[in-house]
Amino acid sequence: MEDKKQNPGNKKPYSRSGGSNQNKDKKPFNFYWIYAIVGVVLISINLINFSGTGMEISPSKFEEYVKAGDIEKVVIINEKKGEVYLNSDALTKDEHKSKTKAPIVTGAKSSGPQYYFEVGPWKESIAADLKAWHNEYGIDYNFKTEEYWGRELLQWFLFLAIMIGLWMFFMRRIGGGGGAGGQIFNIGKSKATLFDKGKSTNINFNDVAGLEGAKEEVEEIVDFLKNPDKYTALGAKIPKGALLIGPPGTGKTLLAKAVAGEAQVPFFSLSGSDFVEMFVGVGASRVRDLFKQAKEKAPSIIFIDEIDAIGRSRSRGQSFGSNDERENTLNQLLTEMDGFGTNSGVIILAATNRVDILDRALLRAGRFDRQIFVDIPDLNERKEIFEVHLKPIKINDTVSVDLLARQTPGFTGADIANICNEAALIAARSKKKSVGRSDFNSAIDRIVGGLEKKNKLITKKEKTIVAFHEAGHATTSWLLRYAHPLVKVTIVPRGRSLGAAWYLPEERQITTAAQMFDEMVSTMGGRAAEKVVFGEISTGALSDLEKVTKQAYNMVTVYGLNEKIGNISFYDSSGQSEYNFTKPYSEFTAQIIDEEVKKIIEKAYGKAIDILTQNKVKLVKLAEKLLEEEVIFKEDLLEIFGERPFEDEIREEQESIKKLADERKAKAKERAKEEEQAMADEKKADEEKEKLQNNLDEVEKEKDASKESDLKEADVIPTDSDEPKPKS
Repeated sequence: MEDKKQNPGNKKPYSRSGGSNQNKDKKPFNFYWIYAIVGVVLISINLINFSGTGMEISPSKFEEYVKAGDIEKVVIINEKKGEVYLNSDALTKDEHKSKTKAPIVTGAKSSGPQYYFEVGPWKESIAADLKAWHNEYGIDYNFKTEEYWGRELLQWFLFLAIMIGLWMFFMRRIGGGGGAGGQIFNIGKSKATLFDKGKSTNINFNDVAGLEGAKEEVEEIVDFLKNPDKYTALGAKIPKGALLIGPPGTGKTLLAKAVAGEAQVPFFSLSGSDFVEMFVGVGASRVRDLFKQAKEKAPSIIFIDEIDAIGRSRSRGQSFGSNDERENTLNQLLTEMDGFGTNSGVIILAATNRVDILDRALLRAGRFDRQIFVDIPDLNERKEIFEVHLKPIKINDTVSVDLLARQTPGFTGADIANICNEAALIAARSKKKSVGRSDFNSAIDRIVGGLEKKNKLITKKEKTIVAFHEAGHATTSWLLRYAHPLVKVTIVPRGRSLGAAWYLPEERQITTAAQMFDEMVSTMGGRAAEKVVFGEISTGALSDLEKVTKQAYNMVTVYGLNEKIGNISFYDSSGQSEYNFTKPYSEFTAQIIDEEVKKIIEKAYGKAIDILTQNKVKLVKLAEKLLEEEVIFKEDLLEIFGERPFEDEIREEQESIKKLADERKAKAKERAKEEEQAMADEKKADEEKEKLQNNLDEVEKEKDASKESDLKEADVIPTDSDEPKPKS
């Protein structure tokens, strides 16, 4: 399920001039600039010299100036500081001119003090020294006591203002930024993005490809919001919530974006992690604020992406007595969705790929009335998705959408988008003018197998073993009825593998035991080829052994396909078993399971050896061709092995499946056409009914007007006796 490329021409042009646009682009005045200016002025008053306080000198330098006859007066302030005033003769000396400065404001020569010094330990004898210098040099001296309460008050005020400013700054950052929503106590506010009038995702249901069933259910909710009378007339109520469930990349969030673009009601979008915060109570507070905003704008829609971040089952991961903030948030969400108070007019959409870990109370009807499964797209849906993503790409005639869809089973919409983009990048890297089939094949190889490693060091013997290993896979899959048909085989190292075989899997809804067994035989064909040709096996079959072991255990313990174990399945769909340390069966049963799994794998291995032994000549020929060309395709196997033994039967089966799919598609189109016609007929009937009602209203109005006219004429018409006619 993917979105089409939006037309950039639909966006409104940006204008730097003109009445309304200019006012809209103009930023509002920030009141905090006033606080900044006041702070600068206060600091300037406190620090800048406006009247001239002089230059600091040492007591010894002061004594030197005294003896030189330069000092006129000295003022000792608070027995801590001495202010020195020079006489007129000293002011003309070059020594003092270079040291004394005029005040900043007036610019004129200051009347003093020109110097000051710190009294320090000298305060005990300074009075006697000044008295002696007064008698000897004629210096005037005075002692003053000054109180600096204004300056100290200003310093404390500035300190507190700075501390409060820093506190406000950090609280704003924790609370989620500036602006109207970033105040000090905004940490408990919802972080949801609102899509309302004038703001849209630019995506609608026409931009969503594939998964028509899921889209149809969501479209019904949107239609209910647009045309409520259509449903309420029959007594229907709008669903309170819908949960989108599916693997990653299938388009759950894209479907929600389409709802936001189509709903024409306020749409609140956020992630489950937006409720998580380090402070206690913040998550529950944000839930309350979110629903408060949604109720104020009702009818509205709330979309919570990755709801498993807060909706995990409360029975798992116990906090052993500590306050679990996630549980508090979940409890608040449950209460808001369907608690004691009503929550009318608010619809909740949510998406998750881990529905197995969600709390049961969250999944019940009344909270999430609908659970919409957004599955991996099938063949036809992959075609639609490819057509969406191929529109902006310049492709040539070699590209077949049908083949691409068949080559990508199990791929999600996100994977298909990645393939299209990767193919375009590969073509651009090769300086091609268009994207071709080979580019898409390389893109699929790149995404599935990893980056091609052409310079990886590998010996000739290792390369030969890899060639026969991959040839064994190709041979067994070609000769087995239910094995997937081969597309190509390569021995070029890619990712973590030294070689790979690519198949074209069938689209199966159910799988039989024979089909699973043939797939296991084909998987064991690589190791069997090493045994048949070289008489020994290597470690190159690690991934093959892992795959067949899982398949065999699933056959025995999950699908009930083993006669000895019987029709028993130990699969737990609720996901509770992954938290248990005990197995759901006894040790004796476990031993039987291990024995049966080993029998199945050895049987598949033996059958692979038999097939390759009977076709050893063709196997060697195929491996030699693979060593020579490094990559071989389906046409090379046709040349060596001829047609597959079951090709006609397989072709007939595929044609019947295709025919059935076409019939189903035609019926769906016919049904949609009938529904559309029924809606058109209903609309036409409503219009005719409304028209008839309007005609009846017009007739009634004409009758009323005629009656009024008759009454007026009766009032003025005279009788034969020239007397007024009495009123009726």
